[in-house]
Amino acid sequence: MKSPGRPVTALSLILASSLVIAGCSADAQDTDDSSAAGGATIEVEDNNGTQTVNSPAASVVALDNRTFETLSDWDVELSAAAVSLMPDTIGYTRDDSIIDIGTHNEPDLEAIVAAEPDLVVNGQRFTQHQDDIASLVPDATILDLDPREGEPFDAELKRQVTALGEVFDKQDEAAQLVEDLDAAVERVQAAYDEDQTVMAVTTSGGEIGYLAPSVGRTLGPAFDILGLTPALEVDGASDDHQGDDISVEAIADSDPDWILVMDRDAAVAADESGYETAENILSSSEALSGVSAVKDEQIVHMPVDTYTNEGIQTYTEFFNAFADALEARA
Repeated sequence: MKSPGRPVTALSLILASSLVIAGCSADAQDTDDSSAAGGATIEVEDNNGTQTVNSPAASVVALDNRTFETLSDWDVELSAAAVSLMPDTIGYTRDDSIIDIGTHNEPDLEAIVAAEPDLVVNGQRFTQHQDDIASLVPDATILDLDPREGEPFDAELKRQVTALGEVFDKQDEAAQLVEDLDAAVERVQAAYDEDQTVMAVTTSGGEIGYLAPSVGRTLGPAFDILGLTPALEVDGASDDHQGDDISVEAIADSDPDWILVMDRDAAVAADESGYETAENILSSSEALSGVSAVKDEQIVHMPVDTYTNEGIQTYTEFFNAFADALEARA
């Protein structure tokens, strides 16, 4: 004989409802935990194609010195980084919790494994180690946003910071950096007279090196970005970090109206005995004493940390300094 069913009571309805609500809460909690653990992802384009990045990234390793200042300004927490490569103007150098990977010359790539990264911001000096890094942390996304050869350098700097803005949810901050660079470029272009010639040099080890328009290290792209008239152009110029071996006499003979300077050693050897500032090297050069730029004090120096920084902020600061000097002579 079939047993009669239980009567549905108010108490049983309340209990059933409570179970449904509890189940929904558990599902919501699971979703929240998944998102917090990096369940959400975004796609960005880098030099190697479309990359899928956890948003937010749980553990970030930073190796591209062009991005250090940006990440620091945005308060991005790093698990590991090339701290030894950073200038002391970057806040990360005072954070002992960051695993130091060292410089690109003698990196401790195995230390990246300990950071268990889901994102590695690679580039510039560390590009050569890309394959080794990928083999060590195969589950991590490796972003390479280093400026590409053959592309306008200023556009590449803006591409880099815009992509990072997407990755770290700093789109407004990235847009401001782009706007600041554009404004600095416009200032120079408005104040510069194309009849005035420009020479770019670097100083290292007490010597003056020639930085060629377009291809010269760091300052070469400024000629194209700003529309500058070169005082001297030579065949076979390179992007060597110490500049090309062009005699100081040849530089002097070109008689530039303006000299733009990067002091390489200011970023890497300022604490070493025998270090001499670019300003002293140029002012004490007998060969340059009769050059228009020297006589008229039309020499503009890049920020002292340029050689190990070189990000969008560095160029914005320098272009504004150049604009200040041009406007003062107008």
